[in-house]
Amino acid sequence: MPHVLEKVERRLGEKLFLKGDRCLGPKCACARRAFPPGPKGSKRPRGRGPSEYGELLREKQKMRFFYGLDDTEVKRYVGRASHETGLFSANFLRMVERRLDVVIWRLGLAPSRRSARQLIGHGHIAVNGRGVSVPSYAVRVGEKIALTERAQKARLASQGGENQQRHSALPRWLTIDAASSEGTLAGMPEPDELGHNFDVVKIKEFYSR
Repeated sequence: MPHVLEKVERRLGEKLFLKGDRCLGPKCACARRAFPPGPKGSKRPRGRGPSEYGELLREKQKMRFFYGLDDTEVKRYVGRASHETGLFSANFLRMVERRLDVVIWRLGLAPSRRSARQLIGHGHIAVNGRGVSVPSYAVRVGEKIALTERAQKARLASQGGENQQRHSALPRWLTIDAASSEGTLAGMPEPDELGHNFDVVKIKEFYSR
């Protein structure tokens, strides 16, 4: 799986932080091998750029792999965001950013989205004191997210503290108590502050074809 994740980033030509802090150092696949995967000779640039469909697909794939979603989930979020009032891109990103696995990663309780989903699946995460095992759970404003008592006894709490230090620059809509590793969604995510490297509007166009 690690090699597969690295090939995804190289193929899309973007750092998606699929392997957590590894993407910040010199071991990052995009830094070591800054060319698409494939047979010998793939380093040479192609003479023709991607088609319109290829551009839309690339934007969708960047977002999908960044958040670790499958096509069905992306399509569902696109449909829901399209039917809500307000700007589509803001609606879409707020839905995705309030996923429990994304919130855990943003809080620094896990080094990557994949690790966050593993914590949730193993029953190590509690929301408002109750265990939640669904990564797509939509966290509501004011809800508190923390490692369960069982996870703390398994010494996962110390890992959470280390991850929190590495991800100390929290978004304004999240707060965390470093002593207890308990985080809170203090407000709605602000899409303008996310700095994503994909175009959400093109993702909508992809599913509107």
